[in-house]
Amino acid sequence: QVQLVESGGGLVQPGGSLRLSCTASGTIFSLTAMGWFRQAPGKQRELVARISNGGGIINYIDSVKGRFTISRDNAKNTVYLQMNSLKPEDTAVYYCNRVLNRWDWGQGTQVTVSS
Repeated sequence: QVQLVESGGGLVQPGGSLRLSCTASGTIFSLTAMGWFRQAPGKQRELVARISNGGGIINYIDSVKGRFTISRDNAKNTVYLQMNSLKPEDTAVYYCNRVLNRWDWGQGTQVTVSS
C-alpha cells in the first residue's frame, strides 16, 4: 500500500517562502507523474503543479506560475514544491499525489500566509 507523507508547511508572512516535501513509500515512484494539490477552506482540492515521471514536463496553474517550482528526486522517492512570493490566497492544506489514478491521500501539510 502506498503511503504519502507531506512536510514543510508552516506560517509565513506575505512575500515569504516555503519548501514542501512529499515522500512516497510502497511504490515504484519513478514510473508515475506526480502533482501537488491544495485545498483551501470551503473550496475544492485543486491541482497546483505537476511533473512527469522523468521531470522533463512540468505544468502550473496560472496563479502560481513564476512563484512556485516543482521538482523531484526519484532516488529518494520525493517530490518538492518550492514556493516563493507567497500570498494570502496560497493559504491551504497542500497534498501530493499521483496525477492520474490517485493513491490514498496523505495527511497534507498546512500552509498559512498571513501577516
